[in-house]
Amino acid sequence: MDDSELEQIRKARLEQLKAQGSGGGGGSSAGGQRSAGGQDDEQQKRKQEEARQHILSQILLPEAADRLGRIRLVKEQRATDVENRLIMLAQSGQLRQKVTEEQLKELLNAVADNKEQEKIVVSRRKVWDDDDDDLLDL
Repeated sequence: MDDSELEQIRKARLEQLKAQGSGGGGGSSAGGQRSAGGQDDEQQKRKQEEARQHILSQILLPEAADRLGRIRLVKEQRATDVENRLIMLAQSGQLRQKVTEEQLKELLNAVADNKEQEKIVVSRRKVWDDDDDDLLDL
């Protein structure tokens, strides 16, 4: 990434933080202005989503972005997790170049491995006093 791309990412992140900061003070508005506040919330969400998409377009190659879009159609939460991780890596300066499709696959596998570790397995005990056993003794 060159300096101009990093600067664009920083600006988008700054706008995102400003939008989040101004969203906290909106709760004290008068009752008659709540519909306008709802529109402001939608506008802020739209701006945040645009900022996310801008950052992702800066750090993903087109093939990787296409794959991530297909994943979003099937598993939206997994795509969001991967996007968040990519944005975090870009903001911390750990990405030196645009992410390829192969690198995206590796990141998806890492996220999938984490999800498998979080699974909870419920094992049920068999009931020992079963009425069917009584019929065998006849």
